[in-house]
Amino acid sequence: MHKIDLGLVEMTMDVMKYAIDRISATEREIGKPIKAEELKNLVGETITNKGIGGENAFNLWKKHLANANVQIDHPRHLAFVPASPTRAAIMFDLVTSASSIHGAYWMEGAGGIFCENEAMKWIVSLTGLPKGAFGVFTSGGTAANLSALVTAREHFREKEENRGKKGLIIASIGAHSSVKAMAKVIDVDILLVDSEESLHQSELEETIASLSLEQRNRLFAVVATGGTTNAGIIDDLNGIAAVCKQQNLWFHVDAAYGGGALVADSVRHLFNGIEQADSITIDPHKWMFSPYDCGAVLYKDMQLAKNAHSQQGSYLDIFKDEGAHGFNPTDYQIQLTRRVRGLPLWFSLAMHGTDRYKEAVERGLELAQIAGKMIEEHPNLELVREPSLSCVLYRRKGWKPEDYTHWTYENHKKGFALVTPTKYKLGNTYETVSRFCFINPDTTEKDIEQILKTME
Repeated sequence: MHKIDLGLVEMTMDVMKYAIDRISATEREIGKPIKAEELKNLVGETITNKGIGGENAFNLWKKHLANANVQIDHPRHLAFVPASPTRAAIMFDLVTSASSIHGAYWMEGAGGIFCENEAMKWIVSLTGLPKGAFGVFTSGGTAANLSALVTAREHFREKEENRGKKGLIIASIGAHSSVKAMAKVIDVDILLVDSEESLHQSELEETIASLSLEQRNRLFAVVATGGTTNAGIIDDLNGIAAVCKQQNLWFHVDAAYGGGALVADSVRHLFNGIEQADSITIDPHKWMFSPYDCGAVLYKDMQLAKNAHSQQGSYLDIFKDEGAHGFNPTDYQIQLTRRVRGLPLWFSLAMHGTDRYKEAVERGLELAQIAGKMIEEHPNLELVREPSLSCVLYRRKGWKPEDYTHWTYENHKKGFALVTPTKYKLGNTYETVSRFCFINPDTTEKDIEQILKTME
């Protein structure tokens, strides 16, 4: 199965034709899930002793399996935080896989890592982090947040009096679910400030002041958010940075979703203070138009990350040898084995230039404002809050939670759109509302208008 024959060549051509058709298509079905039992009935046994043949397996994929997935880059996919990889990035994702590069160490992946680092320089430049700051690509925001918080925890434990302590971090209830999950993974406690709006300096100061002496001695990090997933809200980064500096706390900014907006002149000022962070999470597979999966973690002091993550083993000694010297991404995040997932971003940036990225992000911001105005003018709809970044929260007057759920499934079942509800805290209660998140610059005003029309 590792030999080259005519069948393999023909299969390669079929795969390339499929990829070309997918990349160049302008009209696509959005796709929807199908129950496993139904899929099994459609395709039968695919894993057998003798194999079913490449042509047969590929036809099953094209006929039955491909459309059982949601097309995450469909222009009417406005749920969660969608993705819209450039066609250039998708093409080079094929090259990345075909090149079979191990991207952990410079010795094996120098060319690929060089390209990743060129893209990373651009990302770091957007943040304004000081000289010496840098980062690495990860599998997504969860891995980036985990890598950053492990670094923060290990830095905290460098002091002998902290080695036996269970650490404590502070975030807001608007922080991404991965922040709360990663606190469990690294076995630290997390204290959530009860505000889904922007976390301000005064709230953080009050929270720290309310801690017991034992809690204060365990506190080592604050996680701020640069664009909440739920509503696109940006915390008071300057104010939080000031508190962290005064209290000697690690300042991490989770900008997995919102970080792409750093390139947009219209909103860049909202991120002032991010340049003071000790670590930052940004997901290029969100608003930097890369394919899944591609996250990034940035550090002000790379040595602290290396201290926390560099792995040791006799089989790894060669990578420390002078003949293998170079930048080793594995030293700065949780993974040892890694693909060079930053390569598609590098190629797309090299092909299109950064100005095109700025235009595409600004379009997402513009679409949110357009949707906000449409909602304000609609007799049965109203905004829950003003649009923030590319997120829009709105309600259908008179609807109950089950109405939103039914509406979501009806539109998705028809293959028309995927827009899902969320919950937003207003006062002391959580209200079920509808939510748009605009990433894809191919989304049109007509798309928005048609979706809102289904709520009448």
